[in-house]
Amino acid sequence: MTDAAAAPQQPTHSSRRMWLTLFAMCFALFMIMLDNTVVNVALPTIQKDLHPSQSGLQWIINAYILVFAALILLGGKLGDRFGRKRMFIVGLVLFTVFSVACALSQTAEQLILFRALQGTGAALMNPLSLSILVATFPRPKLPQAIGIWAGVSGLGLAVGPLLGGFLTEHVGWSAVFWINVPIGVIALGFVLFAVLESRDPTVKSLDVVGTILVTLGLFGLTYALIGTSTHPWGSVNTLVPLVLGIALLVAFVIWESKQEQPMVPLGFFRSRGFTTSIIVATLVGFGMFGSLFVVTLYMQNIRGYDAIGAGIRTLPLTMAVMFVAPIAGKLNARLGPAILMGTGLALSSVAMIGLRFLEVDSSYNSIWPFYLMLGIGIALTLPAASAAAMGAIDPRKAGIGSGVLNASRQVGGALGIAVLGSVATALTDKSWMDSTAAMGGKVAESATKLQPLVEGAQIQVLGEIVSQTVSGAADMMMAMAAAAWMDGFHASVLAGAIILGAGVVVVIVGFRGVPRPSMGHGADSSDSAPPVVAEL
Repeated sequence: MTDAAAAPQQPTHSSRRMWLTLFAMCFALFMIMLDNTVVNVALPTIQKDLHPSQSGLQWIINAYILVFAALILLGGKLGDRFGRKRMFIVGLVLFTVFSVACALSQTAEQLILFRALQGTGAALMNPLSLSILVATFPRPKLPQAIGIWAGVSGLGLAVGPLLGGFLTEHVGWSAVFWINVPIGVIALGFVLFAVLESRDPTVKSLDVVGTILVTLGLFGLTYALIGTSTHPWGSVNTLVPLVLGIALLVAFVIWESKQEQPMVPLGFFRSRGFTTSIIVATLVGFGMFGSLFVVTLYMQNIRGYDAIGAGIRTLPLTMAVMFVAPIAGKLNARLGPAILMGTGLALSSVAMIGLRFLEVDSSYNSIWPFYLMLGIGIALTLPAASAAAMGAIDPRKAGIGSGVLNASRQVGGALGIAVLGSVATALTDKSWMDSTAAMGGKVAESATKLQPLVEGAQIQVLGEIVSQTVSGAADMMMAMAAAAWMDGFHASVLAGAIILGAGVVVVIVGFRGVPRPSMGHGADSSDSAPPVVAEL
């Protein structure tokens, strides 16, 4: 790199290049979102072929999530320091190569390892896809670009279960990883052709200590939250990584406050627009994704839909995200992010309250209107939060800013699944033990052994076991188990609704008195793009 590259330059951003860059970022994001759901459908087939333990099966999913969440801040920072296009390409290559390694895995241990390494690629691509858009689009057009970018995530989530089911049934489980290869190659071609390099010229070095502290802190926190699915909150396996993770994150904040070039500029949080958007993203992850975890169990284990059937029935939600998010991007310029976020959170909260009234035998007509409402709520909230957060900071810091935004949503989601899952489990256990104790006899005696199946809504498996051990009681105990699980479901979804409703208050308070121009320089009428460092 020459000395000329050390100073910001104002390259020419043709309209054609901007939209090709958006297409490249959307294509890569589609691959990440697709991988979030496509693998889940293949798990039963993977279990038959590779014979992982139950915990091993969970870690095929969790290894990816854990590494992704732990490295996402580092991914954004590396892009700011060494070039966003360059590091995005590294992430894209890593994701594609380790997708091939996943497809070729011969043991469960190999698959878990390569899924973790696949997460390193996602941790680079996810934050940098947003920061590249910030460096490419002029301020007035940025919300629309982010809306389209967010809409594609809905498409990836929608297609995942359908494509995964088809590939697993007709080709094999490895095909859910092979599909990433052509997508990755096409995305790479568009990135090389369309994307201009950009970085933060003010970053002269990498804060190694801060990087280690925040990465290990996020790792410990996420590991502890993931572990609550198999260990109680009070167990050593949960408390030790949780306490260590929190301690490391506190140490990270103290360290960062004393650095001239911190890993994360704490000055970001002096902006009410940025801070409010981060809190909203965390609450959305906590309330919405935590609740949707139990809704997924309801669809498959209580209502009895297979993975493809459940995926088809979530289309009102995912298609709403796909079609409404780009429209929300345009509305953002007219109405401002506060109105969109507040409206989206309110709709999402009402939708969760509607799902609260589902019963064991509820028809699909009792579900899809609230799925549609929830999808619209997500589509209004997340793009507006992204645009407000990115617009409230120096565009040169877009990589780490995007990393903070995405990390907050990931940690919020993990926290939501852990906390709301624990709420559901606690109430399910109480209802189950109370109802079986009232029956007495062999029913009460078998209750404790069957409790894990009730917690996981594995009603059919429970019925098969009971039919072999307690004569004539299978139907009754299946009904009791389903009713007990629904008690936990109702509490979890209601808690999610309350969290999302609290987000409305956060938006009202956080954006009160904040003029729209300060939320992203977005009111600026200039069509000029933010500075980009051109590499010679």
